[in-house]
Amino acid sequence: MIVAGEAKRKLYREQGWWGDATLADLFFANAEKHPARLALVDPPNRAEFAFGEPARLTYADMAAEVDRLAGALLAAGIEKDDIIVIQLPNITEFVCLYFAAAAIGAIVSPVAVQYRSHELSTIFGMVEPKAFICATQMHHADHLNVARPLLGDGTKLMTVGPGGSADAIDLTNEPARPDLLAAHRACTRINADDVFTICWTSGTTGVPKGVPRSHNHWVGIAPGTYSTARLCDGDVMLNPFPLINMASIGGITMSWLRIAGTMVLHHPFDPQIYLGQIATERPQFTIAPPAILNMLLQNNALLEQVDLSSLRTIGSGSAPLAPTMVKGFQDRLELPIINIFGSNEGMTLITGPDDVPDPVERASYFPNGLDLVPYFGEEQMRIMESRLVPPEGGDAIEKNDKPGELQIRGPAVFEGYWNAPDETSFAFTEDGWFKTGDLFQIEHDGRFLRFVGRCKDLIIRGGMNVSPEEIDQLLGGHPDLAEACVFALPDAVMGERIGLAAVPREGREVTLAKVTDYLLGQDLAKFKLPEKLFHFTVLPRNVTNKVMRSEVRDQALAMLEGEG
Repeated sequence: MIVAGEAKRKLYREQGWWGDATLADLFFANAEKHPARLALVDPPNRAEFAFGEPARLTYADMAAEVDRLAGALLAAGIEKDDIIVIQLPNITEFVCLYFAAAAIGAIVSPVAVQYRSHELSTIFGMVEPKAFICATQMHHADHLNVARPLLGDGTKLMTVGPGGSADAIDLTNEPARPDLLAAHRACTRINADDVFTICWTSGTTGVPKGVPRSHNHWVGIAPGTYSTARLCDGDVMLNPFPLINMASIGGITMSWLRIAGTMVLHHPFDPQIYLGQIATERPQFTIAPPAILNMLLQNNALLEQVDLSSLRTIGSGSAPLAPTMVKGFQDRLELPIINIFGSNEGMTLITGPDDVPDPVERASYFPNGLDLVPYFGEEQMRIMESRLVPPEGGDAIEKNDKPGELQIRGPAVFEGYWNAPDETSFAFTEDGWFKTGDLFQIEHDGRFLRFVGRCKDLIIRGGMNVSPEEIDQLLGGHPDLAEACVFALPDAVMGERIGLAAVPREGREVTLAKVTDYLLGQDLAKFKLPEKLFHFTVLPRNVTNKVMRSEVRDQALAMLEGEG
């Protein structure tokens, strides 16, 4: 298990970033203080994409459900430090399961609902889960039957929803077990430094990397959003991002925990339903992809129909923000947009209206150092240390306008990848800084940092990380392809889309439909499918015979310009 060193734990506790309370402790304290306050609200279209009527849970309701689920996990043999893989949409049960696991000291590894056997088999092999939890019903998916053949003898199958199967534990109908839960709490010590989640991020090697984060890692990053978003006690937050990574857990859930607020869930992203929830639930904060905000600002008829007056701020990221959009929201609606650049590993770059009042600057830059009051502290201090280092190595960059790789450390930064010592060693410097792989440069005489690109080749499509190497490896088995390489194409809506450079075998015809059908046959998630095909006679390679992905991309963009 990956844990922080004693000196680091002591320092972060003294500063107030970390504490001794687990996330379950913090939740139950909220429930005891505000039992009648509304805690969770289901999406109004829940029955359409999953099952059941939308729930509205008070803190007392949620506390009872968390206890019931914790007892059910214990009865199934789940103990402290056991890993549970959960594949659920944004419904109230998912949030309750997080805190049920926290209450017994189990580790949650959440996975995207789009994942199929290709991704799940790799993840199961890496974490060897004691349980897998999915929904019995999910629109356009059959998680139960996809996962069932992949589970080993040591993995319990659990379901949420109606019509469970004989080989699965039906969590929806499990009874409460207060005596079992009380006995476990009496004899089990759960530490806030224990690993609580293992989220997944794609790497350039094609193999997903597990990012372990402790209760304290999540507590450490929480002020980044709730302080910058001007959140107050009991505020309502609308959460449209999947409960599987930093944006949803660190950005919304941890803020909800800090202010004992109401979390309104949304799934899948539907602009009309999303805007309807703003109108009916009246949130003070939400997050949204840049494309949605651009669309909304450009549609005067729609904008006039929606009352956004309840919103104090909106967070956005996953793609560069258009300065005209950020300025438009502030000038026309007096609604500040917060620019967020984060990662599962713990990067905390956030530009809010209090630190950067000018909306054009806020769209383009991040403060070169963000001071916030820690979760358990009283005085402002730096949430994340950062430095820029030339990608080829050397001394830290201190001058303007020279790109360098962003390296970070601090109370929100993880300790290393799950069971991956080589990946961890490569990702950290000898003096303990995490190498983000992102290129930034110093602007405005040291006041700001500006994102200029990525050292890595990751494709970020609609906020989801896609490893090009993973797809390249699968395409290596395509019978019609001599060579293939995928890469990022710029896109105004999704941020990036997936392009494919293909060299056909002699006498073979390659079409985009053939390629996507082949990848679907490999059970690859649909959001990873190439969307634009470019025919090459040969792929450019360097002296070590490695395909130069950036050169492939440049040639493909030139082809697009030629088509125009």
